[in-house]
Amino acid sequence: MIIQPRVRGFICLTSHPEGTAQNIKNQIEYVKSKGKIANGPKKVLVIGASTGFGLASRISAAFGSDAATIGVFFEKPAAPGKPGTAGWYNSAAFEAEAQAAGLYAKSINGDAFSDEVKAKTIELIKQDLGQVDLVVYSLASPRRTHPKTGVAHASVLKPIGQPFTDKTVDFHSGVVSDISINPVESDEDIANTVAVMGGEDWKFWIEDLKAGGVLADGVKTVAYSYIGPELTYPIYRNGTIGRAKDDLEGTVPALNELLKDLNGVSYVSVNKALVTQSSSAIPVVPLYISLLYKVMKEKGIHEGTIEQMQRLFAERLYTADGQVAVDEKGRIRVDDWEMREDVQEEVAKLWTQATTENLEEISDIQGYRDEFFHLFGFNFPEVNYEADTNEVVNVPSITE
Repeated sequence: MIIQPRVRGFICLTSHPEGTAQNIKNQIEYVKSKGKIANGPKKVLVIGASTGFGLASRISAAFGSDAATIGVFFEKPAAPGKPGTAGWYNSAAFEAEAQAAGLYAKSINGDAFSDEVKAKTIELIKQDLGQVDLVVYSLASPRRTHPKTGVAHASVLKPIGQPFTDKTVDFHSGVVSDISINPVESDEDIANTVAVMGGEDWKFWIEDLKAGGVLADGVKTVAYSYIGPELTYPIYRNGTIGRAKDDLEGTVPALNELLKDLNGVSYVSVNKALVTQSSSAIPVVPLYISLLYKVMKEKGIHEGTIEQMQRLFAERLYTADGQVAVDEKGRIRVDDWEMREDVQEEVAKLWTQATTENLEEISDIQGYRDEFFHLFGFNFPEVNYEADTNEVVNVPSITE
């Protein structure tokens, strides 16, 4: 079938198998261009492996240090006349590329929050890899059914305490407008968001993996967070999502205690603002990112997800002397270039100037759009989107 982008708000409803495969190829080529990560991981579990930082982590591990990888995700498979989700096609392309390179790669498609998927993953590790030496936790989901209570929690994206009004942009039309978001009405909304996006499930995974005997001596685990500039604090760091991220970061001491007898360690890595399916949904953030991209590209320090994860692996998690640089709260910071004073000063100046009329000129809104469509396999010059393509692509290791 001929597959074109169909967009509703911040979601693209279609994905292109050849375009997503091109996206995977580009990321692999970047990792290979940086050379091998000398003492990188060899057997890696990525929870949330099909898009964004999780996918880039899987690519960095596999093609940066020849790691065997198991990826867990929850995606919609392709069917005749119905394209699969981008994450499904990404995973299919990744596995094909890994196999061609002689690397082990298998995937599990299901609800990573469930006990059943955890058990299935542990069995696969036992059967094929024995143990894993790195566990990446990169889940992004709007809801979670709690595996112990059966309660379905839904996250909300709201400020706490005060209503929040600021600029935002419709990145499709380029219209800049003011947006007002009312604060959460109850503590229950905050608790639900923490239940979905906090650290509890990460802890459940590590507990189950340890009990299953599939964590190697010296194992590392990393989860991802974001802080960002003060202008996004009301909707992000000081809002409901921020509470969940506080909870995620607060899980580290408990995990370190859990991993102590394995000489293991857990980290939260604070990453930079990037165009992802998740960040596109957050008001204010697309405008901030389009200004940030402009500034960072002009300074020659722009990074996408793959550049971020390659740097995280090569210059933080797996350094030559084994030292991992962290901030005063024990967090890895690969948002360091984004948060540089000169960068933030320029973004803040542009923020006050941004209007519908000057947006194309003072921001990289076109770069934002391109990256958004890249997530779904569109806007790649190498792909002919007028041509017929086979939408039924399978993930080689998944037989469903």
